[in-house]
Amino acid sequence: MLGEILTAVVTPFRADGSVDLGRFRALASHLVDNGSDGLVVTGTTGESPTLSDQERFELYTAALDEVGDRATVVAGTGTYSTDHSVHLTVRAHELGVHGFLVVTPYYNKPPVRGIVEHFKAIADVSDRPIVVYNIPGRVVLNLETDAIAKLAEIPAVSAVKQANPDLEQARAIVELGLDLYAGDDDLVFPFLELGGTGGVCVHTHVVGPQVKEMVRRYREGDVAGARALDQELRPSIDLLRVAPNPIAVKCALNLLGHEVGGLRLPLVEATDEERDAVRDCLARLGLLQPAAA
Repeated sequence: MLGEILTAVVTPFRADGSVDLGRFRALASHLVDNGSDGLVVTGTTGESPTLSDQERFELYTAALDEVGDRATVVAGTGTYSTDHSVHLTVRAHELGVHGFLVVTPYYNKPPVRGIVEHFKAIADVSDRPIVVYNIPGRVVLNLETDAIAKLAEIPAVSAVKQANPDLEQARAIVELGLDLYAGDDDLVFPFLELGGTGGVCVHTHVVGPQVKEMVRRYREGDVAGARALDQELRPSIDLLRVAPNPIAVKCALNLLGHEVGGLRLPLVEATDEERDAVRDCLARLGLLQPAAA
């Protein structure tokens, strides 16, 4: 298992748009000190589509150097191109990452047999665990249970990051013997009730200790306490819905003093109205004082 709580970490940028590895290191250490068992580097939240391969590799190296001795580092190496995904996976393996997050190939909606061959090609170049990322809202294709069962036959495939609220499908993933990670942050608690492992989360940038505590309570049999804490964290879910990811969470981090910078086009920074909404969510979580009327 790669950990219960993995944070899909943002990529900090300097004012000139270059990757700020110093800020990235500081944020990585902060997250691991505050509830994260591991980090997913260069996922969607890390703005992977706008990163060069070299920037990706520098981020993996920095994460491993900063927290690799006390947390897992999972590289987001999945792209639409199988050849490119294999290339990224080979290099990430050489650098020493602990596992890979591989998204369903997107845009052209390949048939299941093509998706299976895609994952087999990636698995052929490393013996480290692969987390299948099923996110139909972004790739416009849901990996049905039969497809996931085929992927489960690949030895390296050990888990699914499921960004789909279908609880029956989630239950089936557990029954297949795969680790089930919530791919939407509001699914962590419901998935725990189904035997899930935890979540690959974004809100843990700001509420990591609370999410880790929720999982601890559940594991120790305090289901009511875990459910109550899950409800207390609703403002962190509201925060993520203010603007497309990672606009809102980067705004929140900057408001909290982490200075992760802006975003690369076509993503843009939060508007004043969105920033006020993010600030309100942070205040409701007790992380900021409410803005003066």
